[in-house]
Amino acid sequence: MRLVLFGTSGCHLCEQAAAIIEACLADGCQRIPVESIDIAEQEPWQERYALRIPVLYHPESATELAWPFDEIAVRQFLSSLISPSPSP
Repeated sequence: MRLVLFGTSGCHLCEQAAAIIEACLADGCQRIPVESIDIAEQEPWQERYALRIPVLYHPESATELAWPFDEIAVRQFLSSLISPSPSP
């Protein structure tokens, strides 16, 4: 599993989000790589995320956690990825 954090340079909210995610992963002893992507690098990312950054994204399931979020929300997001809800 891997995660992507969409943001942009100089974004204080993105820095806060990265710290929250790092704290959650460190506390849980989970070794999940998080790639930071600057949305300024590609126009589609700008169009999709410009008003929503920072956004934590799980590529395999295409699920997102958009700002604002805290440690509780990140832990719930990670939990849902590790043990997804069964389909009805």
